Amino acid sequence: MSEAWTQHGKVRAREGEGAMVVEIDGLTSQAKYYKPLIYEFFRKVWRGSRPSPGSLATRDTNGLAPSWAPGGEFAVEIRMEYVGEPPWLDLDNLAKAILDAIKGYVFHDDAQVARLLVERAAGERERIVVTVRKISERAMGRPFHP
Repeated sequence: MSEAWTQHGKVRAREGEGAMVVEIDGLTSQAKYYKPLIYEFFRKVWRGSRPSPGSLATRDTNGLAPSWAPGGEFAVEIRMEYVGEPPWLDLDNLAKAILDAIKGYVFHDDAQVARLLVERAAGERERIVVTVRKISERAMGRPFHP
């Protein structure tokens, strides 16, 4: 993993070795807080790889296709680390807020997420760590419409 972090306020991110990692410092019981925080980071600060519409040939600075290049399926791990007592926060709401925030910056649509792990665990500091990896180049099928 590249050691070069891009940071703005409480959010920082880096990419490399087939993954993108996003960290958010601090915790709140309101999952809706995270969506605008992460979205603004990607919109205003992030200059790393992004999915480009219609091109599967997006390359990083090393000439390699990043794990979040358009198309395919992704694995997303969201780890909420806390100190002391675990905070009262619905992990499903946290996952939805984060997936909505990174959509369009890490992958085109959260329907591309084929594997999702969301967990809470004791840690050394309060933060949320999001790791995204591409697991398949397989194109998604068309949605079923009867």
